[in-house]
Amino acid sequence: MPDHSPAAPRLPFPETGAAWTALQETLQQAKENDVDWRAGRLAVYTYYRDDALLQVAQDAYGLYFNENALGKRAFPSLARLERELVEMGLSLFQAPPGAGGVFTSGGTESIFLAVCAARNARPVPGRPNIVCCETLHATFNKAAMFLGVDVIRTPMTAEFRADPAALAAAIDENTVMIGASAPGYAHGVFDPVAEISALAARHGLWLHVDACIGGFLNPFWPEAVPDFDFRVAGVTSLSADLHKYGYAAKGASLLLLRDAALKRHHSFDFDGWPRGAYATETFSGSRPAGSIAAAWAVVNHLGRDGYAENARLIHDAKAQLVAGIEAIPGLRVIRPSDLCMLLYTAEDPAIDLDALAERLGARGWFVGRNMKPKAIHLALNTVHAATVGPYLADLAAAVAEVRAGALRGVEDRRTY
Repeated sequence: MPDHSPAAPRLPFPETGAAWTALQETLQQAKENDVDWRAGRLAVYTYYRDDALLQVAQDAYGLYFNENALGKRAFPSLARLERELVEMGLSLFQAPPGAGGVFTSGGTESIFLAVCAARNARPVPGRPNIVCCETLHATFNKAAMFLGVDVIRTPMTAEFRADPAALAAAIDENTVMIGASAPGYAHGVFDPVAEISALAARHGLWLHVDACIGGFLNPFWPEAVPDFDFRVAGVTSLSADLHKYGYAAKGASLLLLRDAALKRHHSFDFDGWPRGAYATETFSGSRPAGSIAAAWAVVNHLGRDGYAENARLIHDAKAQLVAGIEAIPGLRVIRPSDLCMLLYTAEDPAIDLDALAERLGARGWFVGRNMKPKAIHLALNTVHAATVGPYLADLAAAVAEVRAGALRGVEDRRTY
C-alpha cells in the first residue's frame, strides 16, 4: 500500500512530458492486479455483455469525448440526445403525459436531486426527514447529510421488504419523502410500491422509487414485478441507472418525474455575477458529453429485443447457480430474490463464511459480502452466463478446503 502519512515524500509534478507508449505501458502494468471483469470474476461495479457492445459505447463516447454537456446552445445535438434518452425512459416506465426528467452522472446524483426536490417542494415546520425501510440504499443518507435532511429507517420484514405499517408509524409533520426500493441492492427484492404509494397519497408525500439497479432489467425479466413504476399513481419520481443494466458507459442515470414542472425544485438559476445567467437542472455544471452519447447509442443498439436477451441470460445463469449452490452440502441460497441478486450462506458450522470468501478470493473471484443476513452476495449480469461452471467448481473446492482445515476467515464489513 502507498504511504500517505504526512512524512511521506510527495510525488512531484512531472517536469517534462512522457511519450504515450511509455504511459500506456505503465497503465497496463497498473491494472495487472485488478479483478478480471471481462472474464466474469466480478459480480459488482461493472456491467458487461461482450466486447462488441462495449465497442459501441466506446466509439459513441469517443465521438463526443471533448464536448461539454453544459453548453446545450453550443452543442444542440447533446440536448437532443439527452431529451431522447429521457423520453425513452419515460416510455419504458409508463409515465403519464406531462412527465419529465434529467440525465445525471449516476444513481447518487439522481437520488440527490430527488431528495433536494422533495425537500424544496414541501416546507415543514422543523428539520425535514425521509421515511424508508432500513434496506433503502445508503445514498439517501449521503444526500440527506449534504441537504440537511434526516432519514428515519424502519425495520424490514422477514422477506427483506419495507413494512407499510412501520413506515406509516414513522411519518410525522416534518416528513417530506417516502423512499422505496425496486429492488433493494442488499437483497434484490422489491418493496410493496403500490401499498407505499397509497400511504404517500394519504399524507400528500413525495414517493421516490429507487430503481437504479432494476430499472433497465425488470421490464424485460421473465417474472417482472409489475407495480413499481409510474403505473402506480402515487409514484412521484423514479431513478434508473443506464450504466448498470442499461450497459452504458459510466456515469449515466435518469431521474424521471411524474410532472416535468417538478424539476424547478432541483434546478439552479443564478444571475448575480458579472457573466450573466447560469442555470442547470442537475448538480454538475460541466458534464461529460461522452456518457450521454454512449447511453443513447447502447439503448438504440440493443432495443427491447437486446435487453430481453440480456435478462434471459442473467435469469438462466441465476437459476443454474441456485441449483448448483444448493447441491453443495452446507450451503443455502437466501430467498426471496426478485431479480439479478443472489445471496447464499453457510448453514453448517464447519463452514466459516468469511474463510469461504477468502478461499474464493484466492481463486481469483471478487467476493461481495452482505451483513444482514450474513451472506456472500452476487449481482449477476450477462457475462456470468459463461462462468457458472467454473464458479461452482471453485466454490465446491473452497468449501472442501474450509471443512478440511477448519479455517476461520476475517470479517469484511465494507460494502464497496
